[in-house]
Amino acid sequence: MKLDVLAFGAHPDDVELAVAGTLVKLAELGYRTGVVDMSRGELGSRGTSQIRAREARAAAKVMKLTVRENLGLKDGAILNSRTARTKVVEVLRKYRPDVIMTHYWDDQHPDHIQTSSLVTDCCYLSGLAKIRTRHPRFRPAHVLYFRVPYSVTPSFLVDITKQFDRKMEAIRCYKSQLHDPQSDEPQTYLSVPGFIPGIEAKHRYYGYLLRSGYAEAFYSKRAIALEDPVATLSQSRKA
Repeated sequence: MKLDVLAFGAHPDDVELAVAGTLVKLAELGYRTGVVDMSRGELGSRGTSQIRAREARAAAKVMKLTVRENLGLKDGAILNSRTARTKVVEVLRKYRPDVIMTHYWDDQHPDHIQTSSLVTDCCYLSGLAKIRTRHPRFRPAHVLYFRVPYSVTPSFLVDITKQFDRKMEAIRCYKSQLHDPQSDEPQTYLSVPGFIPGIEAKHRYYGYLLRSGYAEAFYSKRAIALEDPVATLSQSRKA
């Protein structure tokens, strides 16, 4: 099964928090989209890996994903190792996505940093013929990075105004991680009352840059070619 876009997140909920709106939008446009979670989130201070798995399946339906997989790497110990590379290369060759999305490499969480490095390296390694897997070699056309730091200017923004409610619905699938005044589990930065308003404010800021409602930010290490810059920029103004 060929995918058009495949997003890699270190933990279940990472992709939702960053690019769920874009994935919903792409699915609505008819593209085949998928998510690969590197770990099960078993070190999370709240909930369990079993609960996270159910929540991830529910979020996948909200985002209209074609595929969602979990590689089962150890939470808190994701490494750019030979074993992990083999798993990622296998997934890339299995689904043959044109566009990859993953974490920006400058991040506080070591799993996010390692996932960024691992996925980036594997997008190259997947094209090498002498690396043997069950599927033939394949190299994605482009790698995009999400969770762009505020100090970095994004390469581009995707308007998700019409998809924002579904993005928030996907995030709220992770009830075990979010604010619950009845819960006696340890507090995390996701479980404080201001977390959801903060997410909304972040995407509203990016939307403001487009003179729109909400947007998500992406960074590309490579230059992006525009076949018809007048048509593209005119369409952006109309939007």
